[in-house]
Amino acid sequence: MKHALVTGADGFIGSHLTELLLEKGYKVRALSYYNSFNYWGWLEDIPSNPNLEVVTGDVRDPHFVKHIMQGVDIVFHLAALIAIPYSYHAPDTYVDTNVKGTLNICQAAKELGGIRVIHTSTSEVYGTAQYVPIDEKHPKQPQSPYSASKIGADAMAMSFYNAFELPVTVARPFNTYGPRQSARAIIPTIISQIANGMKEIKLGDLTPTRDFNYVKDTARGFLAIAECDETIGKEINIASNFEISMADTLNLIKELMQSDVKFITDDQRLRPANSEVFRLWGDNSLICSLTTWKPEYTIEEGLKETIQWFLKSENLKKYKAGIYNL
Repeated sequence: MKHALVTGADGFIGSHLTELLLEKGYKVRALSYYNSFNYWGWLEDIPSNPNLEVVTGDVRDPHFVKHIMQGVDIVFHLAALIAIPYSYHAPDTYVDTNVKGTLNICQAAKELGGIRVIHTSTSEVYGTAQYVPIDEKHPKQPQSPYSASKIGADAMAMSFYNAFELPVTVARPFNTYGPRQSARAIIPTIISQIANGMKEIKLGDLTPTRDFNYVKDTARGFLAIAECDETIGKEINIASNFEISMADTLNLIKELMQSDVKFITDDQRLRPANSEVFRLWGDNSLICSLTTWKPEYTIEEGLKETIQWFLKSENLKKYKAGIYNL
């Protein structure tokens, strides 16, 4: 039985990955960000399991990180600050969490020895596509403090592979969506507001395109990368290889929910002019060639499952649909 540590396990993707690892027979130590309420985020929705150990703490503390990494075979490092708008207001915290947190993980893995590291990147590091589909050789473009911090974190992780032969892989998921996604993202924002009966929804720019991954496909991508030695030392996209505009995505949600809602552009929600990423379309040929992974969900199938989850009252009530989330 492999023993895995998942940082950021209390979050959206982390909780789904934790579930998948337990399903596949892993023993999982799941890190939830410390709070005095002893609240474990989305891990609260996972049934009790003898192979699941929940710990609370902060990846910014190197001593704590080294302590929780003892006895594990592999680390899935997902803990990060991810909201782009908030990074405009608090960039220093993004460097502390995303760059320094990654350094702490890699340094502990090096000192303890024999630990595989799967570091989580983001398609935002590519910025607006210079060519499509975007492969792993595409230039990095720091178009927000968030993406800059992730470029730095990715470089830090790869430096430990190059300098110390630490078995590191940078997993780079494109835009993931699905049950449990935070309200700062556009898909849960739209679904939750329609479900709450709103007739007008304020949004930012709807012209950008995205490559959306259903969260179960993303979690499977992490596992496929982790279980393949040929992925060590590489940066690997987890992408659907399908491009759709924000406007078309929202109209598809509107159709699936049989809604007559109107979308209104709100200048407050627009990114700064040079910060908006206008086009993302990911090339998934590398992960498909190295592993048996391929996307299983179409955008329609993934949205249907996501909508069904949000329409359950116990889930919908967790979202403050009337508040703009940074």
